[in-house]
Amino acid sequence: GYETVRELYQDLSGAKTGFQMLGIRIAAGITTGTLAILCAQPTDVVKVRMQAAGQNGQYKGVVDAYTSIARQEGFRSGLYRGTGPNIARNCIINVGETVVYDIAKDTFISSNLLTDGIHCHLSSAVVAGITATLLASPVDVVKTRYMNAPRGKYSGVLQCVVSTARKEGFMAFYKGFNASCMRLVSWNIVLWLSWEQIKLQINKF
Repeated sequence: GYETVRELYQDLSGAKTGFQMLGIRIAAGITTGTLAILCAQPTDVVKVRMQAAGQNGQYKGVVDAYTSIARQEGFRSGLYRGTGPNIARNCIINVGETVVYDIAKDTFISSNLLTDGIHCHLSSAVVAGITATLLASPVDVVKTRYMNAPRGKYSGVLQCVVSTARKEGFMAFYKGFNASCMRLVSWNIVLWLSWEQIKLQINKF
């Protein structure tokens, strides 16, 4: 999805190198990140609620979670609760992963630090994973708290941010950073090494 949108924007704009291509990459990351959340938001809400509920019997299963949330809280304020911060989070992660991977890979190759191969792909994936975690952790914390909050606890996303900062300080936005970083770095390694090998095999035909 990202590469298709990036190539489309590149064709439309005529961008070739430098800051123009950086803008194209960021725009493609934001576009694909936004579309993904608009499709998947209800699933994310249900996942977060079921994780928070644990074994307390609040939901009988996935289908019951969907129907209960929709019935009790509505479509917009229930299943699409926290869409704004979730779009922000996904766009940040998308840019952090795809754009940073693209830039890191191009930089390693153009500066002759690495050749286009597994070592280059691995190094670029690690850079992308760490960057994505650094950028997305604050939004991730706010998104999770806002989605899990009882109705009426926060008047909006901004109040959730301000309340968290006042009560717990700046580092509250980086709670669970190590676990998130390990998850995103591992995911990026698997994603990009697999993707590069798949592209390599496809290009052979």
